[in-house]
Amino acid sequence: MDLSQARWFEARWFKATASASSNGGCVEVADLDTATGLRDSRTPEAGAHVVARPVFAAFLDDVRAGRYDR
Repeated sequence: MDLSQARWFEARWFKATASASSNGGCVEVADLDTATGLRDSRTPEAGAHVVARPVFAAFLDDVRAGRYDR
């Protein structure tokens, strides 16, 4: 995935309203056209993990299917 033209500072980051926690920690997500950005809401300056959109979509499908439930 070529990220040489990525413009992180323009990304619109969001988190689910249901994700509130007592310590304020949460994952934020951004739609980056051909990729999805993920970062820690407590330390956004630490950078982001970037995955191809199809990979992130497959991960969400697995979550919804309960694949990671314990």
